[in-house]
Amino acid sequence: MAIQIGETVPEFKFPVTHNKWVVLSALRGYNIVLYFYPKDDTPGCTVEAEEFRDAWEDFKAEHCVLLGVSRDSISSHEKFCSKYNLPFPLISDTEGELCTMFDVIKNRMMYGRETRGIERSTFLLDRNGVLRKEWRKIKAEGHAEQVLFAVQELNREHTPTC
Repeated sequence: MAIQIGETVPEFKFPVTHNKWVVLSALRGYNIVLYFYPKDDTPGCTVEAEEFRDAWEDFKAEHCVLLGVSRDSISSHEKFCSKYNLPFPLISDTEGELCTMFDVIKNRMMYGRETRGIERSTFLLDRNGVLRKEWRKIKAEGHAEQVLFAVQELNREHTPTC
C-alpha cells in the first residue's frame, strides 16, 4: 500500500551521490522534495534535473532538501550529476524499495512497447516527514517551478504570525 497524503513516511536509508547516505530521520526540520524519474541522462529526465538545478538556491532558501530518485546505480548518478552540474543528491534505489513505498513503478509505453518503469512523480514531505503533496504523471518542463511554489506555500502555512 502506497503512502497517502497526511501520513508520516516510514524511516528509510539509501545510498546517494558523493559517497554518502540519506536517512529520513536525519532530515527532520527540513521540507523534503523527492522527485522520482525514469533514467539518468535521458531527454525528459535531463530537463527536469536542470530545472531543479536552476531553482536549487530557491529551494535551499525555503529550508528544503531536494532528492532525485531513480533505479540507476550510484556510478550512473555520479556521471549524470557531473555532466549537468547537479548540486543536490541523487538516491540510488536499485532494488526499487523506495519506488514501491511511493507506488511509482508502473506499466509504461516506450518506443511502442509496454515496459515497467518509474512514472515521473514528485512528493513533498513537511518538516516532520508527513507527506503533504504529490504530483503523478507529470511533464518535466515547468515542474520544478510548481514544486517550489508548493514548498513556499507550505512554509507560509507553518509560519507563526503575531
